[in-house]
Amino acid sequence: QMSEMSSLFVVKPESVTATKGKDITFVAKVDSSTLTRKPVMKWLKGKWLDLSSKAGKHLQFKESYDRNTKVYTYQMSIIKVVDGDAGGYRCEVAAKDKCDSCTFEVSVQGRGDGDEDAGELDFSVLLKKRKEKKLGEPKEEVDVWEILKAAKPCDYEKIAFQYGITDLRGMLKMLKKMKAESKKSDAFLTKLDSAYSVDKGKKIQLSVEVADPTAEIKWLKNGQEIKPSAKYVFESVGNKRTLTINKCNLSDDAAYECVIGEERCFTEVFVKEPPVTITKLLDDVHTVVGEKVEFEVEVSEEGASVKWMKDGVELNRDTAGSKYRFKKDGKKHVLIITEATKEDMGTYHVFTNGGESKAELEVEEKELEVLQSIADLTLKAAEQAVFKCEVSDENVTGKWLKDGVEVQPSDRIKIAHIGRIHKLTIDDVKPSDAGDYTFVPDGYALSLSAKLNFLEIKIEYVPRQDPPKIHLDASGSGNKNVITVVAGNKLRFNVEVSGEPAPAVCWMRGDQAVSEAEGRVRVETRKTVSSFVIEGAERGDEGPYAITVANPAGEDKAELFVKIVDVPDPPENVKCTSVSEDSAFIAWEPPSFDGGVPVKGYLMERKKVTSSRWTRLNFDVYESTTYEARKMIEGVFYEMRVFAVNGIGISQPSGSSKPFMPIAPTSEPTRLAVEDVTDSTCALKWRPPEKIGAGAIDGYIIEYCTEGSDQWLQANEEPVGNNQYRVKGLPVGEKMLFRVFAVNVAGRSPPATLSQAVTIREIVENPKIRVPRNLRSKLITTVGEKVNLVIPFQGKPRPMVTWFKDGALLEDRSVGTRTSEVDSILFIRSAERRHSGTYTLSVQIDNMADSADINIQVVDKPGPPVSVHVTDVWGFNAALDWKPPKDDGNCEIMGYTIQKCDLKTKEWFTVCEHHRRPSCTVSDLVMGNEYSFRVFSENICGLSDDPGNSKNTAVIGKTGLIYQPKAYKEKDMSRSPKFTAPLVDRSVIAGYTTAISCAVRGNPKPKIMWMKNNMTIEGDPKFLMQNHQGVLTLNIRKASLFDGGRYSCRAVNELGADEVECRLEVRGADPPLTYLEVQQRLRSLRLASKQPGFALIR
Repeated sequence: QMSEMSSLFVVKPESVTATKGKDITFVAKVDSSTLTRKPVMKWLKGKWLDLSSKAGKHLQFKESYDRNTKVYTYQMSIIKVVDGDAGGYRCEVAAKDKCDSCTFEVSVQGRGDGDEDAGELDFSVLLKKRKEKKLGEPKEEVDVWEILKAAKPCDYEKIAFQYGITDLRGMLKMLKKMKAESKKSDAFLTKLDSAYSVDKGKKIQLSVEVADPTAEIKWLKNGQEIKPSAKYVFESVGNKRTLTINKCNLSDDAAYECVIGEERCFTEVFVKEPPVTITKLLDDVHTVVGEKVEFEVEVSEEGASVKWMKDGVELNRDTAGSKYRFKKDGKKHVLIITEATKEDMGTYHVFTNGGESKAELEVEEKELEVLQSIADLTLKAAEQAVFKCEVSDENVTGKWLKDGVEVQPSDRIKIAHIGRIHKLTIDDVKPSDAGDYTFVPDGYALSLSAKLNFLEIKIEYVPRQDPPKIHLDASGSGNKNVITVVAGNKLRFNVEVSGEPAPAVCWMRGDQAVSEAEGRVRVETRKTVSSFVIEGAERGDEGPYAITVANPAGEDKAELFVKIVDVPDPPENVKCTSVSEDSAFIAWEPPSFDGGVPVKGYLMERKKVTSSRWTRLNFDVYESTTYEARKMIEGVFYEMRVFAVNGIGISQPSGSSKPFMPIAPTSEPTRLAVEDVTDSTCALKWRPPEKIGAGAIDGYIIEYCTEGSDQWLQANEEPVGNNQYRVKGLPVGEKMLFRVFAVNVAGRSPPATLSQAVTIREIVENPKIRVPRNLRSKLITTVGEKVNLVIPFQGKPRPMVTWFKDGALLEDRSVGTRTSEVDSILFIRSAERRHSGTYTLSVQIDNMADSADINIQVVDKPGPPVSVHVTDVWGFNAALDWKPPKDDGNCEIMGYTIQKCDLKTKEWFTVCEHHRRPSCTVSDLVMGNEYSFRVFSENICGLSDDPGNSKNTAVIGKTGLIYQPKAYKEKDMSRSPKFTAPLVDRSVIAGYTTAISCAVRGNPKPKIMWMKNNMTIEGDPKFLMQNHQGVLTLNIRKASLFDGGRYSCRAVNELGADEVECRLEVRGADPPLTYLEVQQRLRSLRLASKQPGFALIR
């Protein structure tokens, strides 16, 4: 299945113009959110040069992955750009059935300077310069491949230089293929053209004519076989074979082959990208400072790359910073300027590989608008004058002038600037404050003016007295007036009061008066209104309040109750009560404070312990205080938290619960069975559950009850970890039922039960000793080693165990015994010779008994031989004799080691080892030397520690007699070759190695020749020829049916020749013998072996 093109690139590398000697980096980003595996990125130069093979100091590659955005970032850096780096590049990304590719160009400035570090040989540099000189001349079409075919190999480099071919290796490979195709072909009548060209998105057909219409044909792409699909269509009409490639893309730009048997023809398909044109041009933009600007252009293809420039300077993500943003939506490309400034004015260009567009941007200063002007004021003495204006820009500052003189702030005069509002406040107005007031914004040719008029009024005051009155809707009802305010909000409660003269107002909370000074809780009093103010209401502000007004004419009082409502406190004690395979039950307690408003319900969130992201589980308020959380992953730790909700809002989150893991209980234990029963106990055993899960097993719980009852009792307080348990304290003779639970974090599993009740009564079993196999024969150990023998036995009730040694009760304190219900242990910490003997273990139940004998032999190194002496000396020989050692180490003497010592050198040399007799003859002694001897005895523990030294020495004396033997007449042994043992006919089974042998005698030594069917056998590794003391053997390795025939052996010397022959028959393998046939043949061999003259040939 071929990969389909898909837009995987988030960011594509763009074409650049690099400066020679500088570093450049290309970045490609791939979105992997829709991919099932990691994408594979390739960087290519030209058509086929894989740049990963060139990685090093000059070319460097880097890869990173962002887990949040699931975007892979690939970087290719060219260090110190050289002329050879110029040219076309391509990056390809592929992931299973998806692929994508993009191309970009690199041009190098300042080339041709003769730099010695210009990199690899690149003729494209000179070729492009030559083209620049001849732009005006008409270009003649030349087939370079035809020129290369006819040229000599020594001229290839010159032609490549002339026609601008930079990939010399690829050129030579292609030329080699074309020359191979030029040879006459028996399979193809018409081959593929050398190259094909197709536009991207179009289809192309590759056709050949074959000589044999029935021949099978294969199509290959870059060496990989193509399978028929919707993209690749195979057609066969007569002798014509056609491959149709639909909707060509850049991945189809490759080398194709058509293969018939051993013959093949080649071609290349070049996919041309159509130029990207601009279908919607840029529009000029006129804006003011601070506004957002968007330049939008539309191109002919989706995913196309565009280049933005301002006044000839390229704009990209690396150089634009946060000022410019680039947006791509299908065919639309947008350049966004977040906040326009005067510096952004200019000409903006957008370029594609098939067109360009430009637009002008004009930015003007933003005009200042007056939203509220200042107004004239006419005031009396001691009143407050406030001039206020509002402008459109909150960042604008300004000055206040009075009669053309700047106003300076003081205790009485205050200047404020809050957002877009500018305020001038004059307290306690005086006649000198009258005049013209002007506000002048900084940086703007604008001013706002108003006039302050001072009014002097003389009033003759006639005192009037009216009793004070508090005007509340419920002030006279006697019921408390409740004022509800949300915590954190501001409370301003205005109470209108009346009375003449103006009454004094006093606010009380309990016994304390609320001050009128500035503070969080305060009272603000105006002529007929008293305001009770709480800034940022808190829970402590809740309670009863009273307002009292009084003047000389009387008094009035009203009571209020301020109720503070708030979001509730977080729920408490959040915990997991139980878990299952993919869910958990969570419980919590209501908040200790409901905020003064009933709690409507709760919201739940959960997260994995290893994560920091909380997930909301419900969006509708949940009223209960228990909740089942579902759709969790078994074996993963989670945490939960809860929010309380009332009419005011949502509380802070509760504390996180302890981590819990959704785990399903295991399945029931398997193979529950009774192992043993006594008068008051019952031993059970079982196997682990078949399904355990991620929670593993913490242990097992065993329960029992009397048959017919449903009152189950737990036998063990804590879960047991073993797969067996003995229940104790059971009533004798009762029939009991048992069941076993597996326990883990999720709780108990279903029980495993016995199919029938168990009667609690001791079962009598005869005693029996099971002696281990290694103890059935004599146990031999060395002195000082540990002895630890474990002898298992059986019997019920528990038998009485007794140990004996050599028929007597074992009372040796150095030999310890320990007995359990099923075995008895005999141990000796350090074995000694005296511990050797026969140990008997006896087990007895009433009048029934069983016993077993164990033989232990403790051995040690032997003592030295005794009475070692030299018995005789003759020639260069000496005879020794000795007696066996007195102490044989409690085992048989296996032999002796004899050593000699020259009394001149005093060095000992071994002359004989493992000698079994108590006498020895030492030969090859040196004349004139005197020798001493010593003997070591040996048993299974080794040599004795001390030797037995000879009591006398052996002196090899010198003799003056000269023996002159008679002249020896050598007998003439020359004779012609004669075979003393002939070759024997043989019949062998194929597949087995066999040998044929004969014996020859002759002097001088004859030359041996082996022949098969009168043909000399030489240099064949299957045959191995051996000659040992005249016995000739021909080994045939793994004989086959073809090795059968007539074999002969010929011996030749200068006195004559002799020859013997035999016949070798090689049979196929016989079928295997049955058991009865084997027994019958063995019986026949036993009978034949008893006959006289019978010999078994091995």
